[in-house]
Amino acid sequence: MLYIITCVDKPGTADLRGENRAEHLDRLKALGARLHMAGPTLSDDGATFTGSVLIIDFDSLEAAEKFAAEDAYTKAGVFESVMVKRWKQVLPEIRE
Repeated sequence: MLYIITCVDKPGTADLRGENRAEHLDRLKALGARLHMAGPTLSDDGATFTGSVLIIDFDSLEAAEKFAAEDAYTKAGVFESVMVKRWKQVLPEIRE
């Protein structure tokens, strides 16, 4: 099941984000094919990170929430809010 994890950064946490980036990315890379996409959201001028969006295959909502709670950015206090929702890919169509 696909889950979208949407995170919003607290103002003034750019340094915390940078300090924890390597651990955050290593954990995402370890997911392998379960990771469908991930990346930061940006300010209107494209110069400042404002949050993160992740789409990951998990067995349950509980597993997705646990993953989000254990993220390096979450543990460091980068995020103001984190939302985890079940997500259905419609387009592009998945080819099997």
